[in-house]
Amino acid sequence: MATAQARIGHQVFVVLDVVLRVPCIFILDAIFNSHYDAGSGWAGSVAKLAIRITGVFISSVVLLLSQKALFKFYTLFCAALLGMAAVLFNYYATSHSDIYSYYYNAALGFHLLPKNASTLWMGMAVVQLIFGLGYIFLLNVQSLFAAVVVLDIMIPLWTLMIELPVDVRQLVATLSGLLLALNTAVCLAMKLKCFYYSCRYVYLLVRHMYRIYGLQLLLEDTWKRIRFPDVLRVFWLSRITAQGMILVYVVQVARQESSKTTGGTMDGSSHSQGYMSNWEVLWDLTSNLIISGCDSTLTVLGMSAVISSVAHYLGLSILAFIGSTEEEDKRLGFVAPVLFFILALQTGLSGLDPEERLVRLSRNMCLLLTAILHFIHGMTDPVLMSLSASHVSSVRRHFPVLLVSMALFVLPVVLSYSLWHHYALNTWLFAVTAFCVELCLKVVVSLTVYGLFMVDGFSNVLWEKLDDYVYYVRSTGNIIEFLFGVIMFGNGAYTMMFESGSKIRACMMCLHAYFNIYLQAKNGWKTFINRRTAVKKINSLPEVYGDQLRDIDDVCAICYQEFSSSARITPCHHYFHTLCLRKWLYIQDTCPMCHQRVYVEEENRERATNSNNNGGYAEPQDAAVADPPAPGNNQYGQQAVLLPADGALAGIQAVAGQVELDNELLEDNDSIEYDEEEWGTQNGGTLLEEDYINDDTDTTED
Repeated sequence: MATAQARIGHQVFVVLDVVLRVPCIFILDAIFNSHYDAGSGWAGSVAKLAIRITGVFISSVVLLLSQKALFKFYTLFCAALLGMAAVLFNYYATSHSDIYSYYYNAALGFHLLPKNASTLWMGMAVVQLIFGLGYIFLLNVQSLFAAVVVLDIMIPLWTLMIELPVDVRQLVATLSGLLLALNTAVCLAMKLKCFYYSCRYVYLLVRHMYRIYGLQLLLEDTWKRIRFPDVLRVFWLSRITAQGMILVYVVQVARQESSKTTGGTMDGSSHSQGYMSNWEVLWDLTSNLIISGCDSTLTVLGMSAVISSVAHYLGLSILAFIGSTEEEDKRLGFVAPVLFFILALQTGLSGLDPEERLVRLSRNMCLLLTAILHFIHGMTDPVLMSLSASHVSSVRRHFPVLLVSMALFVLPVVLSYSLWHHYALNTWLFAVTAFCVELCLKVVVSLTVYGLFMVDGFSNVLWEKLDDYVYYVRSTGNIIEFLFGVIMFGNGAYTMMFESGSKIRACMMCLHAYFNIYLQAKNGWKTFINRRTAVKKINSLPEVYGDQLRDIDDVCAICYQEFSSSARITPCHHYFHTLCLRKWLYIQDTCPMCHQRVYVEEENRERATNSNNNGGYAEPQDAAVADPPAPGNNQYGQQAVLLPADGALAGIQAVAGQVELDNELLEDNDSIEYDEEEWGTQNGGTLLEEDYINDDTDTTED
């Protein structure tokens, strides 16, 4: 029970922490969107600029406060508001010569109380007493001064009760307000010392974190600490809700006035017209809300936060549906809002006219949808490959992934058809269509590879050409993807030069040219060279088959399968399948059994044959190895040619999206690997940074 109450209390504090930061975003949005009037003279301009800077500074500081400091700030702020409300209430009540008749006419509209009754001023005294007690409680005023504060608040009501003249009552109310303001100023001044030490502590803590972790981790920690996405989400939703209520109220008032002018009669045709007008009004309301929801940078950030939430739960639903447990696939909630915000900045969304803004927003959403579909394909492709490569026979496991893959093929086709049916060809439509076609081709490549692995799973013999076929299919897809990247770069260059050029678009084009064109071409070429080198190494090894293969009477040491057609022999006299050894040589140039060199250059063969097994190469002694190859097979074996003459192009994007994996595979795996704990032990002590962080954490908590 206590745990449940603690959890509920924690959730309440989290909600308050988010809600209390939202007004700061409203103030910043109002300041940034307010029009600057330059015609009021230099003094007025300086004053307005100072007010704007002060508002931005205070709002930013309050937004970045810790939870404890935020609650203290709002406590003092509410106390000041209660004191101001008490002063205004006293002045308002004592400024009327006949408060009773004013109360009757303004508040009730009829005579409920007798003229000399004390119920009215007693009710006013209760209200003022509530204000005073709240003021005392929030400011934590001591008991003696608390009585003085309550007496100061109640004195103007006494002048009303004994019916003093109006000018006397106003004077007493003014003096009472001045005394209360003075007391508030003194209490706040006494809090300045604590505020100074709190600010100094925060400054030292931020400086310490910056020195230890750097600027990036400091910003990430602040982003998570103030729950900025939740703050932006609440800000955008509350702003849209308030604007929607105002628009609905305006529409209802306009309808009432129009019904009064038309007399309120309606026949069947007018009823159908009214039904259609309802849909038109709903569309107009929705369009206006969407337009106003991205009219500034902060509102665009708020919309990005809402899109982040939707994309996050969409990604989790798809992962649960296809049965994936990869943590990296849960980044859709981060990728989608970043792409939306970049598109908004790139197109200048918040600075466009309302009608043009709606059109541009719809185009950006189409581009965002295609990007999300590409990301979902990246989530489903590994699951497809794992199911097919592991030969899972359960139809229930295959059906969800295949269904999502088919949806990824159908949705781009439907989207492209709809857009081409309603819009003329332009650079935006060309980009969306290119993304859709590229996604369809990627789905076809994934399903083709999936089919190849499934056929291999149902086969009883080792399919040695499977790796080649998979390589050819994926290389074809990567080449097409690379060509689409080049085409999209040309489309973006044309857009920047002739339609809407901007610095952000230029930066994005540079990033696209580096990551999607240069790096893909570089890593694809590197993969092709590595594959060609592996084939050369394989072909340099002798091959046995037929009767010689049956005399081996052994299995491949990599896949533990029997030799069906042929086997390759390493210089250290170990037998492997050609396909298995080639996959191993993609990683390193050593024997899987004894870790001796497999490939020997021609100029080193004579020296290698005279070496022993301590790092050298033993001379083949087996008669099966010494025999010449069978007729029709040269020294390079049956796989001398794996790629066509233009195979270099076939490997440009063979490892697109797998740069880190390729870099790891290219490293030498013979080196000893340690985990973090062993590494720390090997270096003779614990990690200094970890100890320092622990010490710093303890100091911070104290």
